[in-house]
Amino acid sequence: MVRRKPVLLLLCLTVLAPIVLYTDRLSSFSNSISNDDFIDNVFSLESTNAVKEPIGIIYVDNSRNSHQVSVQSRDGSAALESQEFPLRKSAEHKSRMLSATDNGSLSEKKGMIVQVVNRKIGMDDPKKSKAEEENKEVGSQQTKLNTTPAKEENKSEKHSQETTLKVDLEKLQTAPKDRNSSSTVMPDARVRQLRDQLIRAKAFLGLRAIRTNPQYFRELRLRIREVQRALGDAAKDTDLPRKANEKLKAMELTLAKGKQIQDDCAAVIKKLRAMLHSTEEQLQVNRKQTMFLTQLAAKTVPKGLHCLPLRLSTEYFSLDPSQQQFPNQEKLEDPKLYHSALFSDNILAAAVVVNSTISNAKHPSNHVFHIVTDRLNYAAMRMWFLANPPGKATIQVQNIEEFTWLNASYSPILKQLGSQSTINYYFRSHHVKSDTNLKFRNPKYLSILNHLRFYLPEMFPKLNKVVFLDDDIVVQKDLTGLWTINLKGKVNGAVETCRESFHRFDRYLNFSNPLIAKNFDPHACGWAYGMNVFDLAEWRKQNITELYHSWQKLNHDRLLWKLGTLPPGLITFWNRTFPLDRSWHVLGLGYNPHVVQKEIEQAAVIHYNGNMKPWLEIGMPKYRNHWSKYINYDQVFLQDCNINL
Repeated sequence: MVRRKPVLLLLCLTVLAPIVLYTDRLSSFSNSISNDDFIDNVFSLESTNAVKEPIGIIYVDNSRNSHQVSVQSRDGSAALESQEFPLRKSAEHKSRMLSATDNGSLSEKKGMIVQVVNRKIGMDDPKKSKAEEENKEVGSQQTKLNTTPAKEENKSEKHSQETTLKVDLEKLQTAPKDRNSSSTVMPDARVRQLRDQLIRAKAFLGLRAIRTNPQYFRELRLRIREVQRALGDAAKDTDLPRKANEKLKAMELTLAKGKQIQDDCAAVIKKLRAMLHSTEEQLQVNRKQTMFLTQLAAKTVPKGLHCLPLRLSTEYFSLDPSQQQFPNQEKLEDPKLYHSALFSDNILAAAVVVNSTISNAKHPSNHVFHIVTDRLNYAAMRMWFLANPPGKATIQVQNIEEFTWLNASYSPILKQLGSQSTINYYFRSHHVKSDTNLKFRNPKYLSILNHLRFYLPEMFPKLNKVVFLDDDIVVQKDLTGLWTINLKGKVNGAVETCRESFHRFDRYLNFSNPLIAKNFDPHACGWAYGMNVFDLAEWRKQNITELYHSWQKLNHDRLLWKLGTLPPGLITFWNRTFPLDRSWHVLGLGYNPHVVQKEIEQAAVIHYNGNMKPWLEIGMPKYRNHWSKYINYDQVFLQDCNINL
C-alpha cells in the first residue's frame, strides 16, 4: 500500500505536467499573433513539399459556344474567371493546369491565376483589375513573411507550373482563330466517317472474339450492309440519303459494343496491318490495270472514226478526175505566204486544225496548208476537204509514198522501224525483253508520219519558214505573228515546258549513258512539239537532218532514249531552239484536269497532248467544247457514221 501512493503520484505528474505546459504555451502563442496571421501561417505551412494542393483543372463548356475557366480549390470552392469565346459545338476541350506549389498563400495563387488570365485573355472588367492589384499586394506581403528554405527548393517548380498555365491559356486565346480558319465544313465529312466505320467494322469481323459471339457477329454484318447501302457511290454528304445519319449512329453503337467484347489491342493492330498490306497490293494491281486500259482506250479507233474514211473513200473514187483536184495550186511554193505543215491519218482531227486556223486568221487567203497522210487515208482526206473547202485558204493533201527519196537506205529511223527487234518490242515477243511502260509501246511510233517533222527542208525545198502543227491542237488566235518572229539564228521556235521538274532533259534521255551525260545537261529545259516555227533556211545551213541521222544511228538499240520524236528532237535542236512566249502554246488538255482556264482563254494554240483526246470517249468533257465547236455535226458524212457530240 505504501508503494502504491508514490507510483500514483508519479503517474499524475507525468500526465498533468505536459498538459499544463502545453496550455501555457498555447496561451502565449494566441496572445502574440492575430487570427489573420495564424491563417496565413497555416497556408504557408500547406505550401511546403509535405502538403500539396490538388491539381487545378480548366474546364471548357461548349454548351453555349463559350469558354469558362474554373480553378477548383482544396475546400471545394472555385475561383471562376470566365470569358466568352466562340467555339465549334462539336469540339470539347479539357486542359490541365498544374497548381503552384510554392510557399505563397492561397490568395497569392489566386492572384497569380487572375493576373495570367487577365493578361492572356484580355479581361476589361475594372473590378477584376482591382482585385488583381489587391491580390498582388497580399502576395508580396506574405512572400516577405515566408522566407523558408522550401521557397528556394520549389522556385524552379513554380516557374515551370506558371509557364504551363500561360501556355494553356494561350491555347484558349488562339482557339477562336483556329475556329475561324477551319470554320468551313468539309463537304464529305459524313461520307468519310461512314467509310472509316466500314473499315473498323470489317476489322472486327476478322477477330476471333467477335466470331465466337454469334449474336453480335450477325448484328455487325447487318450494320455493314446498311452502311454500304447508305453510302453507295456518294462522293459528298449531299449525295447521302436522309437516313444516313441514323445508320451512322447505329453503326457507332455497334462498334462500341465490339470494343467491349474485343479488348485485345494487339489482335486489332495485327488485323489492321493485314488489311493495310492487302489494300496496298490491290492498289498496285488496280494501277496497272488502269494504265493498261487507258493505253488501250487511247489506241482504239472509235467506230465512227473507222466508218468515216471508208465512207469518204467510196465517195472520192466515184468522182471524175477533174473533180478530184484542189484550187489555187500555184500558191503551194510561194515563200511569201504563211505555210503550215500537218501530218495525220485522223481526218476529223485534221479538219479541226484547219478550220480553227482559218476561223481565227485575219487574212485566210494567205494561208497554205500542207497535209500529209498515209495510203489508207489519202482518198478520204482529199474527199473531206473537197466537200468542206477551207474558205479562201489553199490546201494540199499528199500521200507519204509520193516522197520516194524517203526510204530505209536514206533514213535510219525507217530502217530501225522495219527491224525484227522493233517488231518484237511492240508485239511482246519472247526473244526480246519488252519495256514494262506501255507508253513507249504505242504503235503510233511505228508510223513514219510521226517522224516526217525531221525532213521538212527536203519536203518543201522552196520554202524558208514553216509552222508545224500537230493534229491534236486547236488554234484560237491569228498565227500570222509566228512567221515574223526573229529566231536569232536558231532553227526551232517552241514554247518551253520546264515549269515542272519532269519536263527536264533527264526525263527523256538516259543520262546513265556516258554519251548522253557528256553532251547534254540533265536539268536543261525541255520544249514541246505541237506548234513549232522552223527556219528551213537555217536548217539547211546547219545541216540539221544529217545531225538527226547520226544520233538515230547511235540509238539503234534504244539505249539513249525510248521510241518517240521528242527525245531525238531535244537532242537534234540542242542549243538551236528559240523560246516562244507561253501564251502561244498551252499544253496538258489531254491529261491534266487542272489547266488554268485563264491560260486556255489567252492561248493562241491549245494542245490535247496525252491519252485523253477530245475525239475519244475518255476525253475530258470540260475541254471538249473547245475542239468540237469547229466541227459541223450536220455534215452528211458525219451523220452517216453516227458521229455526234
